[in-house]
Amino acid sequence: MKKHIVCFGDSNTHGYCGETGGRFDEEQRWTCLLQTYLGDKFLILEEGLSGRTTCFDDPVGEGRSGLDYIVPCLLSHEPVELLIIMLGTNDTKERFGVSPACIAMGLERLVLKAMSARCWKDERPDILVVTPQNISPEYEHTACASVMGRGCAQKSQGLAAEFKRVADSLGCHYLDANKMVTVDPNPVDFMHLTEAGHGQLAAGLANYILGIL
Repeated sequence: MKKHIVCFGDSNTHGYCGETGGRFDEEQRWTCLLQTYLGDKFLILEEGLSGRTTCFDDPVGEGRSGLDYIVPCLLSHEPVELLIIMLGTNDTKERFGVSPACIAMGLERLVLKAMSARCWKDERPDILVVTPQNISPEYEHTACASVMGRGCAQKSQGLAAEFKRVADSLGCHYLDANKMVTVDPNPVDFMHLTEAGHGQLAAGLANYILGIL
């Protein structure tokens, strides 16, 4: 059986393209590129949902809390060899009113619930936490600023240290997408990966995963 890797994230895992408002195709999304890089011994399972948070219920978007879906998601893909979690961007929205430390608390709840699912190969949870690429301050001058609200860029910049602390305390692997993705987010909303960003993220993740699996 192939090694099942579940990629659990938001619109940057789903593959939202800021330039078109649609979705990057299978030759562009980091999840699909990761499948190519890792090869036939692996099965990459895309579980990206636009607007997904770690644990916060969105009053204007149904079913966005990752906490509510993580267990059925994992059970549907068992046996899971590795779970990649890349969330946090949506948690910075002003309407949630939470700090980077509180977003990390949401991540901790999500990781602990994922660990409790009876889906893991050899009953050994293996989770890679990835801090998403930071939101650029320029987002405040775009149309999406009215939906995201104020302070999102500053909050996103505080996630890396908080997420690493959670990952270390729970025995998870950890990577910061800002260390792998050197190109800027797209110039439409300044928070979604470009095609080049997807490529860089996929290459960085593949290199790391091949060293741990």
